[in-house]
Formats: sequence, C-alpha cells, structure tokens
Amino acid sequence: MHDVVTQDRRPTDQTAETQAVTSLTAAFAADPPVRWMYPERADYLAHFPAFVRAFGGVALRQGTLELAEGAAALWIAPGSEPDEAALAETVERSVPNSRQADVFAVFDAMGGYHPEAPHWYLPLMGVVPERQGRGVGAALMRPVLARCDAEGVAAYLEATTERSRALYARLGFDTLGTIRVAGCPPIHPMVRHPRCPG
Repeated sequence: MHDVVTQDRRPTDQTAETQAVTSLTAAFAADPPVRWMYPERADYLAHFPAFVRAFGGVALRQGTLELAEGAAALWIAPGSEPDEAALAETVERSVPNSRQADVFAVFDAMGGYHPEAPHWYLPLMGVVPERQGRGVGAALMRPVLARCDAEGVAAYLEATTERSRALYARLGFDTLGTIRVAGCPPIHPMVRHPRCPG
C-alpha cells in the first residue's frame, strides 16, 4: 500500500498544491535537465516551485494529480495543455538572458514529440529521494494508466534519467527518440498506447 491520494476531477486545495510542489522540488533536486536549467542550487530552490506551477499548473488547477507521501504526479488531461505563456514568463524571469534561447529550444524539441491525437500528458512526476525504489512512482501512475486503457487514450511523457526511463518502460511506455539540444542532458520522449482490457 502506497497511500496514494487521487485528486482527479476534484478541485485542488492549497494543501494539495503545496504538497505537490514541495515533493517535486525535493524529487528534482538532482535531475540533470532541470539542474542544467538551474545549475546553482540557490537559483533552483528559488525558482523551481514557480516552474512546477507553470509547467504543471493545469493539473493543479483542474485537480488531475496523484499524491502520495513525498511524491506527486501532475497529469494533464486530453484537450488541455501546459500554459505556454506562464512557462515562458517563468523562464524569462528565472533564467539568465544568455541561456533563455537554449531553454526554449529544448521545450520546442519536446513539443515536437507530443502525439497529435488526444492523450494524457505527464509533465512532472517525482518521488523524494528517501522514498524512491519502493514502488511509489508506479503506484502514482497506475490510476491514470488504467483510465487510459479504459478510454482507449494514449499517455505521453518525457523521461529525464535512465532510472525514470526504466520505470516508464516497465509500465508500457516506448521511447520515441532522444532530445539533445543546446548542451542539455538527454531527454527521452515516451508514449504508452492503450492496452486492451483483459
């Protein structure tokens, strides 16, 4: 039992949002692409919470997130997408001018892999380091993946480490390619096609 709390289709209160942002900030503290964007720890701690709210804010506002102790998965439902204006504003405010073009180039490359058909998108999922390796991440993902199967809808995400890529592969995701742009560590777009029930 992983104490997963499903917030799907319920208004997200401030406590849930705070829990999600806090967990994701701890979980991504050593993530290679994120720390490429925010190499200084002080900058990371100062700006990553705003980045979470911009990149995954739709899930926070619409309540399409999964929570567990020290873990969060922000899912964006079919028909919705990240708030590009908020994301751009966050990057422009928190990344030095000299590096902004590189960061935007990475996001442009990521956008090129999104399926054209309606799909669930997982922009951010993380487990705090002390709880990793206990099945918490997989437990967070299973409710939405089961819904994908029931509704015949794909799921899409980007893996930023080999460990997360292996987890997603175990859950049925296939790697679409590798994004290597502007010196950013590799990012692997992955898609999971719905499975037939039974």
